[in-house]
Amino acid sequence: MISEFLSVAMLALVLFGAVVRPFRLPEAAFAVPAAGVVVLCGAVPWDHVREEAGRLGPVIGFLAAVLVLARLCADEGLFHACGGWMARWARASPPRLLGAVFVLASVVTAVLSLDATVVLLTPVVFATAARMGVRPKPHVYAGAHLSNTASLLLPVSNLTNLLAFAATGLSFTRFAVLMLLPWLVAIAVEYAVFRRFFAADLSAPPAESAPERRPETPLFAVVTVAATLVGFPVASVFDVDPAWVATAGALVMAVRALSRRRTTVPDIVRAASVPFLAFVLALGVVVRAVVDNGLGEALGHVLPDGTSLPALLATAGVAALLANLINNLPAVLALVPLASASGPGSVLAVLVGVNIGPNLTYAGSLATLLWRRIAHQHDHDIGLWEFSRLGLLTTPAALVLATAALWASLRLVGA
Repeated sequence: MISEFLSVAMLALVLFGAVVRPFRLPEAAFAVPAAGVVVLCGAVPWDHVREEAGRLGPVIGFLAAVLVLARLCADEGLFHACGGWMARWARASPPRLLGAVFVLASVVTAVLSLDATVVLLTPVVFATAARMGVRPKPHVYAGAHLSNTASLLLPVSNLTNLLAFAATGLSFTRFAVLMLLPWLVAIAVEYAVFRRFFAADLSAPPAESAPERRPETPLFAVVTVAATLVGFPVASVFDVDPAWVATAGALVMAVRALSRRRTTVPDIVRAASVPFLAFVLALGVVVRAVVDNGLGEALGHVLPDGTSLPALLATAGVAALLANLINNLPAVLALVPLASASGPGSVLAVLVGVNIGPNLTYAGSLATLLWRRIAHQHDHDIGLWEFSRLGLLTTPAALVLATAALWASLRLVGA
């Protein structure tokens, strides 16, 4: 009983620190001590701690490499160029700009992970909307939703995907093929709702805008990202972890940036966000303690078996609900070991739930919390009621239809 209470209390403390961030302390300031408490008090045995560290090690390495790669691409001007591409495509039309944001945010999220969309693309969207003289709200909200929804496609698109990828037993390419239809369906649902929900903002005439200058395309960054993306499925064939491919891409960009004195080694280390990496590892240990002390058994009673359409819908629904209760990272850590018993289809349904579900509330994913902070830095007010109404209109429909699309993919392609 003491271990159960202690584990839940430490998880609550970790989530409080991640959501509220009192005194602007990093998430690790709460997670690392909490992990130490559950380990020292015996709520989780040492062999389970080692097991979690071994499971999360490659994931953390990949995350560090992608964060560095995305930051160096931004320094090369890739995201500034993206803003120019969006503005030229939009031709002063807010609906066309929304379409451009949807396409670009979906691609950036899928290829460079949701962190790149939230941290690097969101400021570009603000700047592009300001230059065009259009209302930023629909386009900024699109970045928040797509950082979650559009992360379904590849194993490397989201930390949740990386955590679950090994449990699926699928190759990189097969994972992408199975998730392609759910990815497209979920994005289409979001776009349809956005066009109706933000109709007034999208129909408002643009204000006077400054002439758009054509930014120079950073070819080196584009080629490096493309080569890294191609390297993921190739490495999967040879059973090479995606972290090594991402590290190679980051090293190429780092060597170029250092040789041109555009960055420094301390800047690269800061880009890797070491405190956040420590948070992910500590969170995994705390969640393991909660799972070992009752949560795993409880979830085992509610998570359905099999990959029939009703079973997949129920699995995705449980995952979405749990993500909004305890955040999507703890949710995937708790659910994947249970879902893997029913095969890769069930694990993919968990991912549909934990990736789409967080659009319902602020606390559903760390990406949404980070996006809210960036929006506030740009003096853009995010209303809780408006965010929740949009989430209620998009999330259930996207969740159901994307899960149905997953079921169809499993039947057509096979797991």
